[in-house]
Amino acid sequence: MSGDDFLDLPFFEPRHRALVGELDAWAGDNTGHAHGGDVDAACRALVRTLGAGGWLNHAIGGAGRTIDTRAICLIRETLARHAGLADFAFAMQGLGSGAISLFGSAQQQDTWLPRVASGAAIAAFALSEPQAGSDVAAMQCAARLDGDSYVLDGEKTWISNGGIADFYVVFARTGDGGGEGGRGSRGISAFIVEADTPGFEIAERIEVIAPHPLARLRFDGCRVPLANRIGEEGQGFKVAMATLDVFRTSVAAASLGFARRALDEALRRARARAMFGKTLADFQLTQARLAQMATGIDAGALLTYRAAWMRDAGKRVTKEAAMAKLTATETAQQVIDAALQMFGGQGVVSGETVETLYREIRALRIYEGASEVQLLIIARELLAGEGR
Repeated sequence: MSGDDFLDLPFFEPRHRALVGELDAWAGDNTGHAHGGDVDAACRALVRTLGAGGWLNHAIGGAGRTIDTRAICLIRETLARHAGLADFAFAMQGLGSGAISLFGSAQQQDTWLPRVASGAAIAAFALSEPQAGSDVAAMQCAARLDGDSYVLDGEKTWISNGGIADFYVVFARTGDGGGEGGRGSRGISAFIVEADTPGFEIAERIEVIAPHPLARLRFDGCRVPLANRIGEEGQGFKVAMATLDVFRTSVAAASLGFARRALDEALRRARARAMFGKTLADFQLTQARLAQMATGIDAGALLTYRAAWMRDAGKRVTKEAAMAKLTATETAQQVIDAALQMFGGQGVVSGETVETLYREIRALRIYEGASEVQLLIIARELLAGEGR
């Protein structure tokens, strides 16, 4: 089933088909600067372009500030099919401001969301730490109340948009949340930290195989106004998980975009590549591999858009989002690897589409919860349901 045919399924409404058609045409004309040597500049330019095109309104929930998960997923899938950095720029605006969209005060929303939507302000989501990636309860970054402000101390790492963001949604420990060793997930709070706040610095820029802005952050006596806390004190874990439930599903959608582009490239290569008096496509081994690739993509898409539809229907999707991310990202890795193999030596040439996709997909199996963590989430949800 092609991407367009998939839109005929009952997960979607006519507006979703129109959205994809419009974005696909727009992306073909506007994502050319998603590549180049200066990744920071390219990312800033893409944010501005996406904002000017009106696409970032979907990342924050649109005019009514109701997040349409299906729209976010379709946008990510479409952008990823065109250019990975364009998908990244869109996704991080959504993830970075998602806590404000979902839990922010009216003042916080009015201050930041219009700027995020226009591309005037770049957002970042700062949850992971050197010793607290998948295990959020191990968080060490702390915030203590001092008068009408909080003082933050500690570090965050693997922070996307680190170094170019105008503000960061930072999660820090504000109390004893219980749990092993007296620490747990309940003593965490969320804060908006502006990039020019004294006591905040970019400690290190991090280079990765699919280049995008990434950094380690340091807070040393960083004073943040009480008004910058998102939600109530101690609700930070709830804020983080609710935000991730939206955007974890969209990671699956982005991987579908990468996988569909890889399948397109593989089909083109198979039809054109002459081999032993035939084309690559004439060999049954190639045909079987192409069939496996297409079937895996459709399976991942069904899980992804089930999760997106369920969330838009107001249902809890922790298990379904985990299933979608696990299946779609792992399958996309396999599809892209198979596509690269069909290109032979040309497939590993720097700048070749399948080579770029090979680097782009690898991180998606790790961030916003590694595949192993998704397995644990699924099992936990299944076991918790035994007594229901």
